[in-house]
Amino acid sequence: MKANKSIGCTVQQCAHHCQSENFCSLDRITVGTHEANPKGIQCTDCESFRVR
Repeated sequence: MKANKSIGCTVQQCAHHCQSENFCSLDRITVGTHEANPKGIQCTDCESFRVR
């Protein structure tokens, strides 16, 4: 698994997380929202997340 230094990640439960470093291994991720009118960081989601 190769760390993508352009995508930082601290979610160790994700299958794409590089366990030895706080980076994602994907080339690109998709960020979405679960809110109709997002106003804060807590309203956004990494839609590329997959459970380890």
